[in-house]
Amino acid sequence: MEALILADGDGPSRDELDRAWPGWDAAIGLVVAADGGARLAGPLGVVIHRWVGDGDSLGEAGLAELEAAGVPVDRSPPDKDESDTELAVLAALRLGAEGVVIVGALGGRRIDHALANVGLLAMAELGDRPAVILDGRSRLTLVRAPDRGGEPVARPLPGRVGDLVSLLPMGPGVEGVTTRGLAYPLADEPLPPGGARGLSNVRESADAEVVVRHGLLLVVESPARL
Repeated sequence: MEALILADGDGPSRDELDRAWPGWDAAIGLVVAADGGARLAGPLGVVIHRWVGDGDSLGEAGLAELEAAGVPVDRSPPDKDESDTELAVLAALRLGAEGVVIVGALGGRRIDHALANVGLLAMAELGDRPAVILDGRSRLTLVRAPDRGGEPVARPLPGRVGDLVSLLPMGPGVEGVTTRGLAYPLADEPLPPGGARGLSNVRESADAEVVVRHGLLLVVESPARL
């Protein structure tokens, strides 16, 4: 079971997600809303199973509506170390989610929130569970290969031929990146921070793949029609 996390940013429509990423919700069995992310439930056609946050975005009327509908509410104080979206991911894991799909994490008025949401893909609590951020324009995942000298980590990159695939280092950089099925190949090469060499590759095979020896590699996929 995967959990759908509704973050409080600009949310895609159901049609946008279905067109861009067919089958994106096939494994979802739990929906957790992060504060104002509850507003995304209607446009996406999903039912909220739990709400978390401090309530500053949804407001008292919205909270009362959720409670009247029988949605469990976990309210936190506004002065806290975690973002509401982070709390939603943690709640989903406590409820048994084996992976998370986050929508509403990009866009909105606050780029710092968007960047922090991307950083959640590296949460230690996720471990090896799959985590993805989606909107109608992008699909973001993270390849973790933290141990030098360990076995390289291979990540399949299935999808439509012609779509864009960007490989971006997180943290101090990534070592030993090898790709298969992309137009501009990498062969056991580094991607250091500050450079843009991995930007805007193109999928040439529906079963493309990337292998990483060390580091955190952010994979950003975009439909070619953009």
